[in-house]
Amino acid sequence: MRFILAAVVSVALSAMSAHTSVAIKDYAFQKPVITVAAGTTVSWTNRDDDPHTVTADDKSFDSKGLGNGDAWTHTFTKPGKYTYHCSAHPFMKGTIIVTEAAKPQ
Repeated sequence: MRFILAAVVSVALSAMSAHTSVAIKDYAFQKPVITVAAGTTVSWTNRDDDPHTVTADDKSFDSKGLGNGDAWTHTFTKPGKYTYHCSAHPFMKGTIIVTEAAKPQ
């Protein structure tokens, strides 16, 4: 019984703390399109020598300048399509597609 309860708690906690990462390298977002469930936190880490930003096209989020090795996170709470770019290098583009969070059964 304890094992089942521990497994249920573990699954619930991992669902609540979903996380994915995107590297910024070679003047590109290395995962230019990702799909995540609502509630997921996305981390971007700059692996280039030049600074970059993660800036929503609709201005709903903005990392400001990220130097080499700097990271920034944003949690996506609402379903939708979020396009973003680097404000210093507008040719760098990415998209986050946020789906409904899984409903508990």
